[in-house]
Amino acid sequence: MAFQVSPGVQVTEKDLTNVVPAVATSIAGIVMAAERGPTDSITAIASEEELVQIFGEPQSDSNHFEDWMSAAAFLGYGNALRVVRPASAAVNACTTGTAILIKNTTHWKDGDGTTGPYSGGAASVGQWAARTAGAWGNNLKVAMCPSAAEFEQTFSGNEDTLGVVETAAAAGATTVVMDTAGGSAGVAGAKYNVGDIVHFFEADGSEYKVTGISTDTLTIERYGTANTAGGLRSAIADFTNVRRRWEYYDQFSSAPGTSTWVQDRSGVATADEMHIIVIDEDGGISGTPGEILEKYEGVSKVADARTAEGAANFYVDVLYNSSSFIYCMDHPSVASGYGATAAVQGVTLYSAQAEVITSNSLVAGVDDYALTEGEIKDGIDRFKDSETVDLSLFICGKASSTKAGNAMDMCTDRKDAVAFVSPELSDVVAVANEVTQTSNVKAFFDALTSTSYGMFDSGYKYTYDKYNDTYRWIPLNGDMAGLCARTDLVADAWFSPGGFNRGQIRGVVKLAYNPQKANRDILYRARINPVCAFRGQGTILYGDKTAQSKPSAFDRINVRRLFITIEKAISTAAKFQLFEFNDEFTRAGFRNMVEPFLRDVQGRRGVTDFLVVCDESNNPGSVIDRNEFVADIFVKPARSINFISLNFIATKTGVAFSEVVGA
Repeated sequence: MAFQVSPGVQVTEKDLTNVVPAVATSIAGIVMAAERGPTDSITAIASEEELVQIFGEPQSDSNHFEDWMSAAAFLGYGNALRVVRPASAAVNACTTGTAILIKNTTHWKDGDGTTGPYSGGAASVGQWAARTAGAWGNNLKVAMCPSAAEFEQTFSGNEDTLGVVETAAAAGATTVVMDTAGGSAGVAGAKYNVGDIVHFFEADGSEYKVTGISTDTLTIERYGTANTAGGLRSAIADFTNVRRRWEYYDQFSSAPGTSTWVQDRSGVATADEMHIIVIDEDGGISGTPGEILEKYEGVSKVADARTAEGAANFYVDVLYNSSSFIYCMDHPSVASGYGATAAVQGVTLYSAQAEVITSNSLVAGVDDYALTEGEIKDGIDRFKDSETVDLSLFICGKASSTKAGNAMDMCTDRKDAVAFVSPELSDVVAVANEVTQTSNVKAFFDALTSTSYGMFDSGYKYTYDKYNDTYRWIPLNGDMAGLCARTDLVADAWFSPGGFNRGQIRGVVKLAYNPQKANRDILYRARINPVCAFRGQGTILYGDKTAQSKPSAFDRINVRRLFITIEKAISTAAKFQLFEFNDEFTRAGFRNMVEPFLRDVQGRRGVTDFLVVCDESNNPGSVIDRNEFVADIFVKPARSINFISLNFIATKTGVAFSEVVGA
């Protein structure tokens, strides 16, 4: 209490209401190749729809679909998945085709210490780059309209003063000779772009699309739903103007102008706005060629521009903050004023007449599905730090002994997560008989280390891939992790995820390996949990062993997850004892926090009994002098039933049951 110089009342508070917090037990992680999506970072996914949106659909490459569909299998049970995509050999599609990998939004903005940042411009790749690496970006086209003049223009005159050669009506694509640059024979400033919509007659509303430009020749074809094919409907003869509009003019409410932000800061009208549109040119993203994916109206060329609401309106920032498809990599070379500020009054920042429409198809994006063991390990290691990354369940997906070993090592080091591992595809698919399958599966897992932070299953399921309209073999480890997540939802982490109540596996057409009783015995002794199909009863996880070979309470997954839960919760709560005094007051506060938590776990059938010792017996003076604090928490875990014995006894008529019970 602070010292008081004069009489008075001072009020203080001390909070003795600390409780052990609830902790997440259903967060899963996976390392996988992907069609697209950020690389070398952890991305949170809450649904299969979000998995598709961010990382694309499953591809036919086995290095991809096994992992992708394992992730999707988990999301059929739980809604908390963390994905890491390694892709060192992939590159982002870009304007010029120069190969470059932009790993994620942080890499674009700040760099990774080796390459980037790219937020300051990277002219070597042109104006635009796809948001993430992969060939998917080669479908993209980006169109930009930088001014009102480019949005829509009318050139007044006639066919002679505009440099147009009279042209007869034609059924097919038509070439029209006209002055495409302006000058002595035409109107100064008259210009056209591929994609422009034009018409030549005041009285005739027919419109045409410019499909090509060569010197002073335009190639045109009819435009609009009523005129989707053919060339000129009527001959070009006498008319008084030509009207041209940007190809995507009808997607915007008005032409680019001068933003309020610039008007308020400049004495000269500076026409800083621009329109940007992102198109699925080839249809590889949306399924429809020419589909408009995104559009941005009235974004600014001014680096410090803001909307009326105060949000950044500089087009580079808007795309960075909002686009799912592109980054801005460099400004157009013809407009040196891009990226300036509007701070100086009376300065004309831009000349709209000097700017031109750009329309760029992105190219040279490259996929990377063939991940190396080193890439996979680097991805797994991103989950290693338990203080910064929350993780409970790790899905191995497509198996290899190296990948499985790295995953189990990571979970063992964390001490709060379990790695789920399936055998290799070749161990169980297209194998001659069940005996060989059993031998193959056992041999694969025999080579893996013993740890209670791992769980093995027996194989693969045949399931439907709706994205490619085919059936595929995928490993069951995504389902195993999913069963744990579902168990957390319907019961608690310390309940077994196996059996007919909580162990029902979804999406199974058939199993590659359906072990019978004799082979299940071999598997179970080898730490492997059989997955079995029972006629009329579904496909069931028929075991709950961990990967620990030593017999103990921790060779059961429910016990391991019980201890993960209580250790994580109590250790989180214990942080509040740091830097307090190791005296009876602090120790009593700790006991009063932990014991109600364990009583709650006991009431929910997680433990049968417990004891918390935190007093002078384990905190003597020597411990206190070392600035340590010790609590011993004794727990009797509840055990799941693995073996049922049913004894049916026939008795003689007239014999009392009391006479034979126990006999």
